[in-house]
Amino acid sequence: MEKTSQSRAIFPGHLNDNNTLFGGLAMKWMDEVAYITAKRYTGKKMVTVSVESFHFRHSVVSGDIIKIEGVVKSAGNVKIKVEVNVIKDGLSSDEKQTAITGIFVMAAVDDKGMPVKLST
Repeated sequence: MEKTSQSRAIFPGHLNDNNTLFGGLAMKWMDEVAYITAKRYTGKKMVTVSVESFHFRHSVVSGDIIKIEGVVKSAGNVKIKVEVNVIKDGLSSDEKQTAITGIFVMAAVDDKGMPVKLST
C-alpha cells in the first residue's frame, strides 16, 4: 500500500490559546498528506469526501517535531480510505508518541469534479 510522510517543526504561531497545536491546522496538514497518499496510489485527481474519525490523543506543543504519516487502508471503485497519524518525534530519546489519528475518505474525480472509477 502507498505511504507518505512529512515532518514539521511546531512553532508558537501554530498554537491555540491553550498553547497546544491548533486542531484545524493539524487537520489541514493531515488532509494534505491524505491527498498526496491517495494521488500517488491512484494517479488521479482526488478530493476529500469525509473524515471518518479524528482523535487527539496527546498534546503537541511549541518545540515539538512531528511526522505526519498517511497510508492507504482500503480502496473501492471510486473511494479510498487513508489512515493519517501525527507522531511526536522524541528528539532527545527514541520515544515516539502518536498524538493525533484520523481516517480520511478520498474520491477520484475528473476535471469537472465528477466521480471516476479507480483502476488500481
